[in-house]
Amino acid sequence: MHKPNTSQMSWLARFKDIFSKVPRDRQALIEILRSSENRNLLDPDVLTMIEGALQVSDMRVNDIMVPRVQMIFIKNNASPDEIVKIVVQSGHSRFPVIDNDANDVLGILLAKDLLSYFTDTKKARFDIKDVMRPVIFIPESKRLNVLLQEFRANRNHMAIVVDEYGIAGLVTIEDVIEEIVGEIEDEHDIVEEDNIRQHGKNRYTVQALTPIDEFNEKFNTDLSDDEYDTIGGLIINAFGHLPKRGENIDFADFNIKVIRSDQRRIHLLRFARVEQQNDDLS
Repeated sequence: MHKPNTSQMSWLARFKDIFSKVPRDRQALIEILRSSENRNLLDPDVLTMIEGALQVSDMRVNDIMVPRVQMIFIKNNASPDEIVKIVVQSGHSRFPVIDNDANDVLGILLAKDLLSYFTDTKKARFDIKDVMRPVIFIPESKRLNVLLQEFRANRNHMAIVVDEYGIAGLVTIEDVIEEIVGEIEDEHDIVEEDNIRQHGKNRYTVQALTPIDEFNEKFNTDLSDDEYDTIGGLIINAFGHLPKRGENIDFADFNIKVIRSDQRRIHLLRFARVEQQNDDLS
């Protein structure tokens, strides 16, 4: 039988030592994982993904969905040329198809499904119903880990989010995965994305590098920029230390949660009005 060499035994001994005690709760588990990263047993990127996977089980669809006002629809009577223009301008690959009412989503159009029409030399009459995929509707309260399982089981990549008023937004499998592995950028992503984005009712993600005056203008607040130029600097000062992913604090009528950070700085924050906390926060 093969015997482990000295270096393997040393690594195994350190790993066994770290996990020799059963963590009492999730936070204790996270601290063990962070300790293992500090001792070079876990790569920082691996730690980020593990923390993201743990966090996803506590998050809901309305935490990450694209709100209705930012959705790009395709009309069911649009011509192929009109659809191609929308595809090219947006850079997206999937689109909700609607009738005259945006609350009436008939299906999902995949951009690749248009290829058969444009490669057909006979140019048969185009009917969007022939290429439209079934649409999946989900409640905004659905947990992300459950949604990810459903995406995988059903091989769907997009779902339409509904609330009591109708269409609330949409969510894709990429949105869920990004909560685990971090931002996934492709050639169509805008490098200089909005510093402040709305998600659901009264909930926002804010880039840590957002200038304080831009934040004040957006939320009609009066946060001081005498000592700090960015929201990130102000929030770190409020914590009194460099916060880790998942930490939260009440500050200036907001509950603020760290969504993405590393050992040197914070990158992304989630803001929710304190009065909405009981209803909206996971």
